[in-house]
Amino acid sequence: MQWQTESEVVVLTPGRYNSAYYEHTFLARKMGVPLANSYDLFVEDNKVYIKTIGGREQVDIVYRRLDDAFLDPLAFRPDSILGVPGLMSAYRAGNVMIANAPGTGVADDKSIYPYVDEMIRFYLQEEPILRNVPTWQCRKKDDFDYVMTHLDELVVKETQGSGGYGMLIGPKATREEIEAYRLRIIADPAGFIAQPTLSLSTCPSCVEEGIAPRHVDLRPFVLTSPEQVRIVPGGLTRVALREGSLVVNSSQGGGVKDTWVLRNGGLS
Repeated sequence: MQWQTESEVVVLTPGRYNSAYYEHTFLARKMGVPLANSYDLFVEDNKVYIKTIGGREQVDIVYRRLDDAFLDPLAFRPDSILGVPGLMSAYRAGNVMIANAPGTGVADDKSIYPYVDEMIRFYLQEEPILRNVPTWQCRKKDDFDYVMTHLDELVVKETQGSGGYGMLIGPKATREEIEAYRLRIIADPAGFIAQPTLSLSTCPSCVEEGIAPRHVDLRPFVLTSPEQVRIVPGGLTRVALREGSLVVNSSQGGGVKDTWVLRNGGLS
């Protein structure tokens, strides 16, 4: 189904070498909008344009699938070839909307996670229904001391990390890997958080040796508005294709599985 809109919308992708490129193409195709690389777009007079076979067309909305730091080499990392020079100037001038807006990634910063319960109480005046995963912040002395003595039991993550990069899974790590990671934490305690190792469910999966159990997790999709919160039927089932691995991120060799929702004895 295509979006019924008069606005020109594009999905901005880092390119075909990105581990989630298949997702970018899928989204663009289902939305009925162009999938654009940085070289497909340019900025002139604080307006964003896309090159087409019929000439240039002004872009009103950029759904970006790359990190803030690579979005515009004139505003952020000057060595980025994935972004569009001048994009932030057009954004500040109000001539283009960027989704997600630059800076919204702060909500994905793992050092924010321990405060979710407090945010629910403060903003909604409600008690959390779901329990949070215990999280130790290495910038706090007591938490730091605990993590240092339990590295072989914990999962340690960079606060600004994503895609499964820069993680230590203590129970799966060698002594050498643990000691090397210990030095990283000591050098920058504020850059790390730690959590207990969770036991993910397993699901039969097609792998090279045939059918074998692999760890999976489910990412649900929740639509929110001032009027209601709606959980979309289904979700994204991610699978760790390497035997014994708990890392399901596609950038770390993970994959996806079909997600079936059984309702009233039937399939939906």
